[in-house]
Amino acid sequence: FSFTAVKATMLIQRWYRCKRAQLEIRRRYSLTIFQSIEYADEQEQAQLSSFFTFMLEHYVHRGEVAHTSTSSHISPGADSYVTEYEKIDVPDSYHGPRLSFPLTLAQAKALLNAFKNRQLLHARYVLQLLCETRRVLKEKPNITHVSVSYFKEITICGDLHGNLDDLLLVFHKNGLPSENNPYVFNGDFVDRGKNSMEILIILFAFLLIYPNDFHLNRGNHEDYVLNLKYGFTREVLKKYKAHGRTILYHLQDIFSWLPLATLINNKVLIVHGGISDTTDLDFLKSLERSKLKTLMKLPKSETDRKNRMTTQGISSSGCTELSQSSSHPELTEKERKQVLDILWSDPKKKHGCTPNQRRGGGCYFGPDTTEQLLKRYHLKMLIRSHQFKPDGYDLTHDGKVITIFSASNYYEEGSNRGAYIRMNPDLVPHFVQYQVCTCTDKQKNWERVKTIEESALQTLQEKIFVHKLRLTETFAKYDCNSTGSRIPVSDWAAAMESVLQLTLPWRTLKSRLVKIDPDGQVDYMSTFHYTDVARPARQVQPTLVETLCKYRRDLQMIFNIMDEDQSGLISPDEFRKMWKIFSSHLGIHSHDAAIDKLAHSIDYNKDDYIDFNEFLEAFHIVHKVENKAA
Repeated sequence: FSFTAVKATMLIQRWYRCKRAQLEIRRRYSLTIFQSIEYADEQEQAQLSSFFTFMLEHYVHRGEVAHTSTSSHISPGADSYVTEYEKIDVPDSYHGPRLSFPLTLAQAKALLNAFKNRQLLHARYVLQLLCETRRVLKEKPNITHVSVSYFKEITICGDLHGNLDDLLLVFHKNGLPSENNPYVFNGDFVDRGKNSMEILIILFAFLLIYPNDFHLNRGNHEDYVLNLKYGFTREVLKKYKAHGRTILYHLQDIFSWLPLATLINNKVLIVHGGISDTTDLDFLKSLERSKLKTLMKLPKSETDRKNRMTTQGISSSGCTELSQSSSHPELTEKERKQVLDILWSDPKKKHGCTPNQRRGGGCYFGPDTTEQLLKRYHLKMLIRSHQFKPDGYDLTHDGKVITIFSASNYYEEGSNRGAYIRMNPDLVPHFVQYQVCTCTDKQKNWERVKTIEESALQTLQEKIFVHKLRLTETFAKYDCNSTGSRIPVSDWAAAMESVLQLTLPWRTLKSRLVKIDPDGQVDYMSTFHYTDVARPARQVQPTLVETLCKYRRDLQMIFNIMDEDQSGLISPDEFRKMWKIFSSHLGIHSHDAAIDKLAHSIDYNKDDYIDFNEFLEAFHIVHKVENKAA
């Protein structure tokens, strides 16, 4: 009996370990899908920066000039920074926090409580806060020097990406900032999450209260071009409708004044992304960082336009300054590369320093590059963020490079923990992990993994759909026998990688994405069986539909830009004009009849106008609810 019991116990343990391993494999490939698509999007963003500025040249600048000419006036002093916040009335019906300057800790606590209750800070106070923040940031050096002691440990936080609950949890666990509880927040405060504006307000408030003990580094997402795509611009316009553009103009300027790095006890360097083999801290200390409105390459016309506007006394920040063209010369390629490398780079295990092709900016730096920089500047370690980590932190290059990532549940609830670092004068990092939980704490492990996996696969299927034409053509090339639907698994995997370039384990994923014949052949057309577009768009020119789906996030931004009177409606003429410009820029041919048919199909209520919901509803990707092949 005892032998049978032991054998049964061993079988149960083996089964349990096998199930745990399978769950871990599913969790890891799901996170790999999320991260690969994230990097591909960033690479696409870098490649599309000219597209953004091209569209902005036709739409935003027209509204920007109109806005600044009606709401600003030319200041008599070259360094004056004139704002309109004093002219904005705060109605008696407003029950949120009311700020007065200089700010106090009590007011910062009031902001925290208001944001916990999902209240908005009135635009008047937001604009005043931003102007005060700019004043303080202008006095900061490019690289902030910080000292710690046994009585004054420092806390280092990584990416928050609009996740307010993470910031509130950090303050709850670690205490509010104070003279004896200093913080460094290492960039990427905004985009992706829903509460980027609230995070900025809290961070800026504590910066004003404790300017010597609360430190902010710039991240790659503190960039107005990235904000257009990844949600922050849309968030601000939605929350602060009448004053949203003015707030964005202020922030574009403020982001350029954020310090680039922090140095603790002259031994620990903190930058958002990383380094390269050409990183020069002395050069970074001396450059004029306020020139760095964006690190995305702009067309020549964009630079010329900005110079013309500043010469005329009109500032892109939404306020007015006199000509800056002489005091702020055009950004040089060396300056751009130096900052691009510290904001966009990632570490790698192998020696060397190579271009970061996955992200489209910065580089991959190896342990030899790290050792070279640490030795040159007599440093002990490098702390950086910028990269999703399942546990919230990661050590590489023999512990000399630390990644800290503070946004928990980044891809999906339950996908990862967040973390922050506590550091004393011994400069030994102490990691504190956490995870904001709303419903996943009640779920079993397999349920959490299933939720993450389904979300990852849905995201991947959307990516597959927008490349349907190229994938179909590539599959046909591998279909040597002209079967119309059957190719070997190896060929299917090769075709998927050649088109999508996501570096994913396609063989592992095949059972979740396609149907497999009994003889092991892939039904390659089943790759598209689980996605479609909304019904009204199905009969429209296929290339136009897939292009819309591919750029739909970008088009949400363009929709708001086109809607100059903020009416929420686009006329057929506006729609046709936008697509003429869009098509010419991307080099795709769209027939007038196809564009008109598309506009008519989107206009559900047939009132001759397209509203925002109609536009998005027509081109969101539909996931069919049929069972997938096992």
